[in-house]
Amino acid sequence: MSGRHNPSPSLPLEGEPAVYAFGLCLDQRYLVPGLAAVTALADSLTARARRDVALRVLTLDLTPSEAVLLSHLARRAGFSSFDLAHRSPLNTARMADASYISVATYLRFEFTAEFVRRPYVIYVDADTLVRGDLSAPLNDLRPGEVGAVRDEFGPSVGDSHALPGVAERWPHLKGRPYYNAGLLWAHVADLPRVRRGVGHALVRQRRHIHHNDQDALNLWFLHAGRVRPVGPGYNRFELGRFLERGNWARRVVARSPCPDAAAPLVHFVGPEKPWQADCPRTEEVREYRAHLRHTMRHVRALGSAHAEQPELR
Repeated sequence: MSGRHNPSPSLPLEGEPAVYAFGLCLDQRYLVPGLAAVTALADSLTARARRDVALRVLTLDLTPSEAVLLSHLARRAGFSSFDLAHRSPLNTARMADASYISVATYLRFEFTAEFVRRPYVIYVDADTLVRGDLSAPLNDLRPGEVGAVRDEFGPSVGDSHALPGVAERWPHLKGRPYYNAGLLWAHVADLPRVRRGVGHALVRQRRHIHHNDQDALNLWFLHAGRVRPVGPGYNRFELGRFLERGNWARRVVARSPCPDAAAPLVHFVGPEKPWQADCPRTEEVREYRAHLRHTMRHVRALGSAHAEQPELR
């Protein structure tokens, strides 16, 4: 929509229809960042691709008027296929940490083939800034695999607060990769198996869950799932906010803490979010806020009063 990217999608081949959908999970607290995610995803695609790629949203509590706003913005952004549905998370969902995350995070396991209506789905967290093409990893994704990026704050089992007790209970798993759930690539035919595996982990291994659904997903990866590792640039954590408060991020992240301008996606993990007024004004937070202002201009052009831009300093 803004022309700020130069996207070059790897899928589909020239002349073929797009075969994937983007999936978002939103609740009312995440409506505004969800709107920003819609326009960022649009900006990551060519105008032609936007007409073919689908956008699917699952929610716990968005109102009909909020759903209409998302639909209208998606259409204005150029997506010709949009759908939204209300779903409930797994009844075994466990929220070990609910300080800034709601149970809506478990909705990422509620996408179905009937709802997605594409062979592939790319799930994207709403607290991200998409800068470029996210479809390339689909080229290497085999049936039965889920594409994921290793977590930057705890890339291996046993080296962070994630999966408490797992390395002690199963010593052979210590050091195995641990993945962030903020960006996932999957064949829709495999979604029921993922959901069953996560549900099984929540019942049988719930004492090992600290990071909510992400830990449940990783328990399934470790015991039964198949992962297609995706390059770290597809899920780069924004580190500047943490360095404003201390130096611990330098000790746990091996790469340079400087912003990675080439990363297709920046992930604002943690409790401080870039749409909040008291969030540190780092370089990537300023980039996000510029995009959010761009998004809200489109919202105002729709004549909607349903979503107000946060007060940003």
